[in-house]
Amino acid sequence: MRISRKMEHVHYALELGQSRQQGLSDIKLVHNCLPETSTDQIALTTEIGDLIMSSPILINAMTGGAQETERINRQLAIVAKEKGLAMAVGSQMSAIKNSEVASSYQVVRRENPNGIVFANLGSEATVDQALRAVDMVEANALQIHLNIMQELIMPEGDRSFIGMIDRIAAIVDHVNVPVIVKEVGFGILKDNANQLRSIGVQILDVGGSGGTNFAAIENARRPAAIEWLNDWGTPTSVSLLEALSIYPRGSVIASGGITNALEAAKALSLGASAVGMAGAFLRVLQDEGIEALLRFADELEQGLILIMTALGAKTVQELWNHPVVILGDTAEWCRARGIDLSSYAERGSRSK
Repeated sequence: MRISRKMEHVHYALELGQSRQQGLSDIKLVHNCLPETSTDQIALTTEIGDLIMSSPILINAMTGGAQETERINRQLAIVAKEKGLAMAVGSQMSAIKNSEVASSYQVVRRENPNGIVFANLGSEATVDQALRAVDMVEANALQIHLNIMQELIMPEGDRSFIGMIDRIAAIVDHVNVPVIVKEVGFGILKDNANQLRSIGVQILDVGGSGGTNFAAIENARRPAAIEWLNDWGTPTSVSLLEALSIYPRGSVIASGGITNALEAAKALSLGASAVGMAGAFLRVLQDEGIEALLRFADELEQGLILIMTALGAKTVQELWNHPVVILGDTAEWCRARGIDLSSYAERGSRSK
């Protein structure tokens, strides 16, 4: 049943696509006509907590747990190795429960022995399961994914979420790699970010809406769809600003519907340390193949270098000090939620 579900998720993710309504059109980068920099001065190296990454582009969690998903993970791992990108595997619970499918995750480490690899489990995981997941892929970090609405819509999904905070806290206390808590497309807001920070979670991946829609995917699998839940969640722009009102810069990953270098640059300018992409990578790989995906990864990084040069930001950290203007629904939401946006437009005054 779980193996069949894995392939159904891949199928519907490709069929339904991404809404691209992740809110980043509300973010306006302030033009700099005197940048005083050149493309060869740009460094894409970034840090997330204690992790040092050669690129802010992260191949985010997608799949695993079946023969066909092993092929996908192998090809993604080849791209990660070739381009120096960090990569997260999909939820490993299937391999925890059935060791026969562990190879579909372990292939990532086999193909990329020296790369940065994130293990992945849901919030139902125990400390023992978390340790096994980390060991399975010799992980540099562990993602704990939150997917409450997906589980509730999923015909065979969980119905009780009692004890989540305590389980995550125990994992943070006992796992010897950084723990990243990530959403799967519904967003992490400041109230929950505050809870997670209080138990020692050092890194968030906001996973806002606008990308792969797991509510719609599970509704496509249901005999009787609950379609009025397909719009559940908070856009990536809002989720990022909410999370950054609690977590410091250097500890937040932006993901959810990001598909190009401009959207990535906007997320980084708001204060993200890295940008997670899953659906866009999967579509290029499945539609055009691994060579096209290698080119796509190149285009993303070259696009970032172009934009950073134009803005006069030589590093991701310098992007954090570049002014951005926040408009539209994103600004209205933040005002309603008491999130101060005034400093964003006035950052890095060039009059000095």
